[in-house]
Amino acid sequence: MGVRVTLPLESHSAAIESADAGADVPAGPDRQERLEQLRRRIAAVPGRGEASTGRLPLAADEREVLAVPDGIARLLPKGGLVRGSVASYSGPNSLLAGLLAAATKAGAHAVLIGMPRFGLLAAVEMGARLDRIAVVPDPGPDPVEVAAVLLDGMDLVVLGLGGAAVAPTRSRALVARARSKGAALVVTDGHWTGVELSLAARVVGYEGLGRGCGRVRAVQLDVSATRRGAPSRTVRVDVRPVARGGVEWVPENLAFTRLPEAVSR
Repeated sequence: MGVRVTLPLESHSAAIESADAGADVPAGPDRQERLEQLRRRIAAVPGRGEASTGRLPLAADEREVLAVPDGIARLLPKGGLVRGSVASYSGPNSLLAGLLAAATKAGAHAVLIGMPRFGLLAAVEMGARLDRIAVVPDPGPDPVEVAAVLLDGMDLVVLGLGGAAVAPTRSRALVARARSKGAALVVTDGHWTGVELSLAARVVGYEGLGRGCGRVRAVQLDVSATRRGAPSRTVRVDVRPVARGGVEWVPENLAFTRLPEAVSR
């Protein structure tokens, strides 16, 4: 099976057309050749990884962060996704769309792997830069290895595991690679060990249903973040459009929930 990859182009319209069509990397005689083709394509992306030059190695407390939606920034260490770290995510794709939007608006390059049904339009409506987003809807039989390749040139890698569990030895290897390359890795829809941060979101309400034409005008989410050895933190946010275009994330409150381990102490 070949790896299908859509790379960012120079304009939004071209990127949308490319996202619709995709580009198939032909299946070579072995997996390594296909991965080398993918590396060459990523290396050809204009301006890829501009922000990464000279940024590593850094101590954990000196790492840079990638921007996140304002409404959830205070949930996270240093107010964003720490470069060189791995986070897990469960919940609706709206939060992932928000992460893509915030990161690419701030100049980062991102890639979506193994998420063929992800709605890029939602990310664009939140302000995402399509010319800074690559898409690998079908990574073939080994999405983890594809992610390892793309950590070389992307600032944010979102990896959909399709319900699979990743062996601890492989997850540790990818954690080390993300740290050495200074990229943030977000894994979803599967089991992954050794994450530094667990993110989760759930829809708790809508605004607009049953009124007027019945269109949804805003969505309310509960977003929680749990760091290893620290209390879980949860914020309720309203995700709503703004008059000047785009979407804003408005926090309603910030609550702290102690982990069972912390309570037992």
